[in-house]
Amino acid sequence: MSTQSTLRVRVTRIEPVTPLIKRYTLEALDGGALPPFTGGSHIIVQMRDGSRHYNNAYSLMSSPNALGNYQIGVRRETPSKGGSAFLHDKVAEGDALSITYPNNLFALDKTARHHVLIAGGIGITPFMSQLHDLRQRGGSYELHYAFRADEHGAFRDELAGLCGDRVSFYVDSKGQRLDLAGLLGGMEPGAHAYVCGPGPLIDAVRGAAQAVGVESARVHVEQFAAPKSMGGAFTVVLAKSGKTVEVAAGESILNAIERDSTVPVECLCREGVCGTCETRILEGEAEHADQYLSNAEKAAQKTMLICVSRAKGGRIVLDL
Repeated sequence: MSTQSTLRVRVTRIEPVTPLIKRYTLEALDGGALPPFTGGSHIIVQMRDGSRHYNNAYSLMSSPNALGNYQIGVRRETPSKGGSAFLHDKVAEGDALSITYPNNLFALDKTARHHVLIAGGIGITPFMSQLHDLRQRGGSYELHYAFRADEHGAFRDELAGLCGDRVSFYVDSKGQRLDLAGLLGGMEPGAHAYVCGPGPLIDAVRGAAQAVGVESARVHVEQFAAPKSMGGAFTVVLAKSGKTVEVAAGESILNAIERDSTVPVECLCREGVCGTCETRILEGEAEHADQYLSNAEKAAQKTMLICVSRAKGGRIVLDL
């Protein structure tokens, strides 16, 4: 099972960006440099509100070349699971937080000759650090950013300054729409597409890419919201503890284990992105729904993330 080290940071600035989004600047408590990262990386912010604990993943927006601070953008979710509301309502400048070291599940493909970046709403955040990487190495790219209305166009002025004529904005309230078929259909063979944003946008990009013949390996997705657990009931055998857990239809393995208080399991994000609940498969196969394991690791069926992934059949044996 994976473990992640954490570090303590101080919130040195909180900046309202839109009616729903705030930018948080984080510095190391000792004032030193923070750990290095690459464009597209995220951290998990660990929060405690009384007896309640929240662990939310946020993309790093700042330049990978400026390690004096990290910056994250936090959208107040409605309804909130607790983390975004806690940051918006209860965290102030000067407060200390615990975060994990950066991890990158949304890296720029080094073999791509051109990068087509597609963002929706708060999904713009991972592209902010990627743009710094692209600018530094002289990479070829274009950015397409869609949002509901002018007041929700987070970081629009910064993006215009960073990208110049390489960025296009699409404002839904003005009837401006992304032409995904045209955009993806016009990609050169060596180009790659990247998308981050609401589920419908991600589904639309995947569907459009498939329709115009863009291979799935050239489409990269960042989505921190876990897919809704689907599928029927099955049995999980926990080999180390000698116990058996019945997982209900639509329930995650993690929830079933916690419901029965069977064995302690560490899980930070509960969204299939951090890897802390990665568990070895001893028998059976998983229906993978995470964003942590590579395609090759998923095909190997050696491990699974029990917070979002399920058994393919009626029974699976795990090393717990």
